[in-house]
Amino acid sequence: MLQSCTVQVTQAPGGWEVLAVVVPVPPFTCLLRDLAPATNYSLRVRCANALGPSPYADWVPFRTKGLAPASAPQNLHAIYTDSGLILEWEEVIPEGPLEGPLGPYKLSWVQDNGTQGELIVEGTQANLTVWDPQKDLTVRVCVSNAAGYGPWSQPLVVSSHDHAGQQGSPHSRTSWVPAVLGVLTALVTAAALALILLRKRRKETRFGQAFDSVMARGEPAVHFRAARSFNRERPERIEATLDSLGISDELKDKLEDVLIPEQQFTLGRMLGKGEFGSVREAQLKQEDGSFMKVAVKMLKADIIASSDIEEFLREAACMKEFDHPHVAKLIGVSLRSRAKGRLPIPMVILPFMKHGDLHAFLLASRIGENPFNLPLQTLIRFMVDIACGMEYLSSRNFIHRDLAARNCMLAEDMTVCVADFGLSRKIYSGDYYRQGCASKLPVKWLALESLADNLYTVHSDVWAFGVTMWEIMTRGQTPYAGIENAEIYNYLIGGNRLKQPLDCMEDLYELMYQCWSTDPKQRPSFTCLRMELENILGHLSVLSTSRDPLYINLERAEESAEGSRLELPSGDQASGGVEDSSSMGAVGGIPSDYRYILSPGGLAERPGQEEQQPGSPLNEAQRLLLLQQGLLPHSSC
Repeated sequence: MLQSCTVQVTQAPGGWEVLAVVVPVPPFTCLLRDLAPATNYSLRVRCANALGPSPYADWVPFRTKGLAPASAPQNLHAIYTDSGLILEWEEVIPEGPLEGPLGPYKLSWVQDNGTQGELIVEGTQANLTVWDPQKDLTVRVCVSNAAGYGPWSQPLVVSSHDHAGQQGSPHSRTSWVPAVLGVLTALVTAAALALILLRKRRKETRFGQAFDSVMARGEPAVHFRAARSFNRERPERIEATLDSLGISDELKDKLEDVLIPEQQFTLGRMLGKGEFGSVREAQLKQEDGSFMKVAVKMLKADIIASSDIEEFLREAACMKEFDHPHVAKLIGVSLRSRAKGRLPIPMVILPFMKHGDLHAFLLASRIGENPFNLPLQTLIRFMVDIACGMEYLSSRNFIHRDLAARNCMLAEDMTVCVADFGLSRKIYSGDYYRQGCASKLPVKWLALESLADNLYTVHSDVWAFGVTMWEIMTRGQTPYAGIENAEIYNYLIGGNRLKQPLDCMEDLYELMYQCWSTDPKQRPSFTCLRMELENILGHLSVLSTSRDPLYINLERAEESAEGSRLELPSGDQASGGVEDSSSMGAVGGIPSDYRYILSPGGLAERPGQEEQQPGSPLNEAQRLLLLQQGLLPHSSC
């Protein structure tokens, strides 16, 4: 008897992300959520019984529907005729290709006597004949497309008094007395308004009387007029509050005390963008009047589903609970209001990380326009920082579920912070989290139990940390290059793992390999990983004269106190045999306006002293000697 079925979905053609969901059977149904609109996908299914899973069926292509219209019809108005009531409105223009062609329109009306109805019309005009002119009428209209209906327009109230004024009896229409009375009333009203406005104008320009005597003497005087009118008509905006987003009350309560007014910061240049949003630089005004540079993460303007907004803001609520130097900290949340009755755009305000994500930094060191050397001590220090952050998260019962170099940020002082908690979850009971619905997951960073059963624990985060260590040692290479996402599970269950990177110490690779144990309980804890990495880093520092990496900003190097400019060798000179620069690891650049000298051993204490680079024959001999003397322990996690 079948027990469960696994459904895999990937974006076609050539998508690298695979959505996977396991459902019990019967019934043989599966609901796939969070798919992109108007997008081609392929799916396949396999089922399992007590003996194991079956092979996957062939891929089946399908396409999702587009987005429903995002805008409501504007300028809805009524025109009285002898045959009925004509309603007109402006045509709605699609806001993007995902909305596709729009139409028809749906007109909904209701009267005070309780009667109501709907009309489907193709154009921007409808003739309403079935209605009671003696009762007030409320009308609204919306536009549709293949994906559904858009938002309703602002309701239009057609008053019965207005209609009665236009549809009076023949006697009233032919009598001249009401006409005369109406004209007289209008004249009196106009005269009264003119008198009021004249008094108001004199009051507004009362200072002008002070210049009468000056002007009489022929001396120059200043003439001015008060503003004739002010634009008091406000655009139709939805008030930018958490209540307007349609999110849960629990989430609103968590974010209420970190809400920052939109007027308090100014958006700047784009730092990066992805499928669902973007990150921009901004200046946040603080209480003392000074400005702080921050990063603002926001959803795309065309994402209007409450579920997407809830998922986005849940990450902010998650970060609110964190306070650790190696975990990204939330500064606040803000809402960007929009006109035309559209929902505000939620924005998450984060600390500005000068050097961006760790993966981009590693790639730049290897294949950037100006490649530069990253010493082994620097790479291991990155690992220690990440292990410290993950140790903190695991101690607070949080599982990250998306740990990778791309989701770690590099601050100005070159410390690493764990970030991007869009998939993180807090464990309230037990020690695991089971994925209940399909979502985009980083397949090549997932542990075996996560791939097979959608099961996530701190141990599955440890697996991802091992892959992140491999990314750091390879300077940003893609794990499992040449292997498709759909093939990863079979590749791993066959006993295969990522290969040892070049120039990677045995102790370091052994630590990675322990993270990829098939049995989750055999993997080391983050505390153990941090201690082992600190141990390795400490011994490397002893062997290379124990100085922290030196980072010098070449772009901002100014004249020294003696008036001479800082002289630095080129990248080839730094790694060559020039005596005065033998202690320098390299000179290079990253894809920003900053360059660095990276010195793994610090500056030489004596002129001509040579630095021992990690992995050189002398360093390896020293390491083996320490191992033999029991001063450099093997990994024991």
